Amino acid sequence: MSRVECLDGLRGLAALWVLVGHALLLTGFRLPLVSRPDLGVDLFILLSGFLMVYQYNVRSGFEDWSKLRTWASFWMRRFFRIAPLFYVTLFFALAYGPEIYADRVAIDTFLGKVPQAPERYLDSSLTNIALHASFLFGLLPSHAFRTPLPDWSLGLEMQFYAVFPMFILLARKAGWIGAALLAGIAGVVLAIASSRVGLHYPMPSFLPLKLHVFIAGMLLAAAGLRPGRASLLYLVIAGAFVALPIGPHKDLLHIGIRGSMVVAFFSLLYLRQSKLVDHTSALLGKPFFHWLGELSFGAYLIHLLLMQPAATWAIGYLGPDSSAPTRFILVSAIVLPSTYILALLGYWGVELPGQRLGKVCIKRLFGSNRAAQVTSAEQIAAP
Repeated sequence: MSRVECLDGLRGLAALWVLVGHALLLTGFRLPLVSRPDLGVDLFILLSGFLMVYQYNVRSGFEDWSKLRTWASFWMRRFFRIAPLFYVTLFFALAYGPEIYADRVAIDTFLGKVPQAPERYLDSSLTNIALHASFLFGLLPSHAFRTPLPDWSLGLEMQFYAVFPMFILLARKAGWIGAALLAGIAGVVLAIASSRVGLHYPMPSFLPLKLHVFIAGMLLAAAGLRPGRASLLYLVIAGAFVALPIGPHKDLLHIGIRGSMVVAFFSLLYLRQSKLVDHTSALLGKPFFHWLGELSFGAYLIHLLLMQPAATWAIGYLGPDSSAPTRFILVSAIVLPSTYILALLGYWGVELPGQRLGKVCIKRLFGSNRAAQVTSAEQIAAP
């Protein structure tokens, strides 16, 4: 499997789910499931776990994971894939934080919601900037949700990247299932311990709170190494992991949807005998979905910077007696195309140059062409 064609579409749809979900929340409209953007983030996390193991399998022929230089190369690739555009959007988020906060206060007041904490929008201190620039903010409950961006998931993603090489070494010793069980137990223990000592995160930005979803994605990638019915064991264990009552959303709806994601993704990957599955997978790899996926990271980072001012304007323009569906349609019509246009500019002007810079740095540091050995699997699912 040289290219997993459904991945582009899935990560594009995950980002779109988050965008539409936030538009619904900010306009007071409700739609089943779509109004829960956190589930879109869970889909991103599942895809990220899958992609890291998939890329490991693709690269294992020319990367020695027993060497620290391989770890460093991995971390640098991930950093230069995420950091450049994040730093750009972080600058604008901090610069326009007061204006965005005023918009959010107006939205919450209109919808009768509890106001957001002002420090999330107004903290431009050196401490907050340093913690975000270093991606350490997700470890601290006080700073995990402290910018106008939905960047808590980026801190979470970076924590996953930090421990991923150790998971690979563990898998080499104990096998994929054994490593998953050991890592899962450690994650549950740390999640419970953090709660017991009073670490309460406003968003699940601490890796143990979402490690079970990452592990499910990793197991789905490992299932591809087991032919036929043997892969079904990985599906069952992955489904059990996403059913663990860890993190902020432990209700049956969230557990059921996560389980459905696991089954659907497994079907798209491995059950290609069905015409419906085969056509769906092929459709998700078409050019439209390819670009939806390529722009997913930028769209995820940018959309709230536009959506909150747009929602405030829509409330004033339509008046207090406007209907929620009307507000939602107007805000979506403004924000969605604007977000994807800016995401495209960010992709061409920031993301691609950042990736090229990362390859140059890796080559200079390690004196090899490993940075250029990038296959079509070199995608990212992180939001």
